[in-house]
Amino acid sequence: MSAISEVAQQAQLLRLVTCGSVDDGKSTLIGRLLYDTKQIFVDQMEHIEETSRRRGDAYVNLALLTDGLRAEREQGITIDVAYRSFVTPRRRFQLADAPGHVQYTRNMVTGASTADLAVILVDARNGVVEQTRRHAYITTILRVPHITVAVNKMDLVDWSQDRYEEIARDLETLGLADLHVIPLSALQGDNVVDSSENMPWYDGPPLLEHLETIELAFDRNLDARRFPVQWVIRPMSDEHHDYRGYAGTVAGGVWRAGDEVVVLPSGLRSHVEAVETADGPLDEAVPPQSVTIRLADDVDVSRGNLLADPDRAPIVSRELEARVCWMSERPLEPGAKLAVKHTTRSVRAVAEELVALTDIRSLEDVPGPGRLELNDIGVVRLRLSEPLAVDPYAENRETGAFILIDETTNDTVGAGMIISAQ
Repeated sequence: MSAISEVAQQAQLLRLVTCGSVDDGKSTLIGRLLYDTKQIFVDQMEHIEETSRRRGDAYVNLALLTDGLRAEREQGITIDVAYRSFVTPRRRFQLADAPGHVQYTRNMVTGASTADLAVILVDARNGVVEQTRRHAYITTILRVPHITVAVNKMDLVDWSQDRYEEIARDLETLGLADLHVIPLSALQGDNVVDSSENMPWYDGPPLLEHLETIELAFDRNLDARRFPVQWVIRPMSDEHHDYRGYAGTVAGGVWRAGDEVVVLPSGLRSHVEAVETADGPLDEAVPPQSVTIRLADDVDVSRGNLLADPDRAPIVSRELEARVCWMSERPLEPGAKLAVKHTTRSVRAVAEELVALTDIRSLEDVPGPGRLELNDIGVVRLRLSEPLAVDPYAENRETGAFILIDETTNDTVGAGMIISAQ
């Protein structure tokens, strides 16, 4: 069996981010997913039932399941985004619960940056609003490969097919990737885990079945080989004194023994001697497998180098133009000195020019901002102290992304997506 088909079979982990404003029912939807997939402990359920009664709710308020996560986030215990894992017989899930308000743009970027799929909630009564467009924009610039819109609270519009179809038509104008629109009621459980008898006109799968069957194996770039070196393995024992392997995670392409390879940024060349794991050699490796690659020649390779296909090499550059989400309360101004962490390599950089600011309401770029404030998104030109081997983010999410670090505090202050390099 090839590694591609093997990964396709074993790609059980789906990373998803949920986006929605306070009243769209996001907490109830997450609670419903956890409850109906039996991910809740008995004592948790008893606590929720007791709290619901004490609050005077006429139902078991499943939204209370995520209140603990939100409290942790507000107290700064977790980092910006609350994560929850759950499992079904068909797939493992990691759910990032990111707030969607304008002032939490950085949180949504954090949650969506590694997501395979985004679930955007829309209140069936309100339809597509400004907040929906903002969520759609962020998932688009982050290249989230699959977008599912949950049209929630269908019970409050009398399960109207016309209302659902009207919202679906509006969503189609937003240019969302692999868009699926599912009508549901998180409060009553319709079309969340089980199909709804109240909407016989909807012939698609309920939300969970859709999440379980999304194909992920070919979302990543299989055309251009990329391998950031995380660790150089040199055993100390005499028995293996001549062993030299390069460990890391495949960021692009299909890697096999015999492949030609270029080491960047040095430009040295060799070919792959073997692709290995702790269980032995592999016929081939694809994203996101963690492997060790051995080269036929004893060339100089160190942590932070990138192994790549010489016929489809990335750009080696000291100047980047990137779309940046600024995450610090201290504004980004021209001339600011930062560190850029790109895959396994870090270099110093200067913010040479702030090219444009994205108006988060109109979603248009406004030229020449004086600075980027907290939660702003803008286009920035960076000059690097040393060259990086990069791809445009549109071609490879792994080698096209970076984070910005304040070297004085070691805080992460920005996330960037490369537009172009020179």
